[in-house]
Amino acid sequence: MLTTAALALALIHFATPLAYYTYLKITWLNKPWNINRDPNYKPKVTVIVPTYNEAKFIEKKLEDIARQNYPKELLEIIVIDSASTDATPQTAKNWAQKTSLNVMVLEEPQRRGKAHALNTAFKHATGEIILITDADATWATQDTLQKAVTWLANPKVGAVTCLKKPARKGAAAVEQGYRDYYNTLRIAESKMWATPIFHGELAAFRRNLLQAIDGFPTDLGADDSHTATLIALKGYRAIAPEDLWSIEALPKEYHKWRVRRAQHLIQHFTRSLRLLRQAPKPFRKVLLIEAWLHLANPWLLVLAAFLLLATTLSGSLIALALLTLGALLLAYKPYRTWVTMQLYLMAAAVRNLKTKEIAWEKEAK
Repeated sequence: MLTTAALALALIHFATPLAYYTYLKITWLNKPWNINRDPNYKPKVTVIVPTYNEAKFIEKKLEDIARQNYPKELLEIIVIDSASTDATPQTAKNWAQKTSLNVMVLEEPQRRGKAHALNTAFKHATGEIILITDADATWATQDTLQKAVTWLANPKVGAVTCLKKPARKGAAAVEQGYRDYYNTLRIAESKMWATPIFHGELAAFRRNLLQAIDGFPTDLGADDSHTATLIALKGYRAIAPEDLWSIEALPKEYHKWRVRRAQHLIQHFTRSLRLLRQAPKPFRKVLLIEAWLHLANPWLLVLAAFLLLATTLSGSLIALALLTLGALLLAYKPYRTWVTMQLYLMAAAVRNLKTKEIAWEKEAK
């Protein structure tokens, strides 16, 4: 009986994401966007770079923005520093003095989280489009900014984000394996209506919509994803196109970083579930399944393993064989990557009981 229950739980755990992935890939991934883009649409854009101890990266990030082929007179850069203990703000100011770009460096007296910093910068922003980017991220091409803006030329699109690829090997082997699955979902969900997961490497929003939702949420970690979701709940598309890419810098403390990111997504989906009835019908489906995959599905795996272990201790050879098979399958990279991500989500759920990690200890990269 327990073995049968364990098999049922394992089947649900693995079949649900596989069915969702297959459905999106077959039904939506290769469909046209049906979004008219205007290559001549060039509104004023404010690029906000939130920083905390980014002296190692900030100059490179500002150069990354400066090399974009967007009209310089329509570009405004705001560096908002949250009480760095290194030379980040001074490095940014020194760079600003050497460029003809419109650059503002703001300093918060204390660190109160990324969203608080973004809201502070937003008060000073004058762009029609507000684009957020992390200091340690690199955009893949010189026309990344321009391409992001062309999607927002369509009045039905309220927010745009990028896809990501890791910058180095090592832990990136796990990350890249996950990204191949992850990026497919983001594109297909976007074509269906909207994706509820955005990325701090590039997240662009219409200014008027940010004002309508009172800026970025300061009481949860996934400010980018939740902001995009709130915009999608108002009937606008929040999308991750296949032509926008960022290079993601991975920290040395990879596992700690992954747990923190999982914490923030769990916070995001927990709150989003309360708003499910407000969602446009196609987006409601996306929110529901993503919430299940992040909040409930991981625990089915550990429960199945626990039942098999209990049955094995009772003398069941079938349960022992199934546990052995599960262990052997860890040699298969896609399976190992999936199980690793489930462990991160479970560890994150437990850690959320102690802290939300709104202003976290920065990992070295």
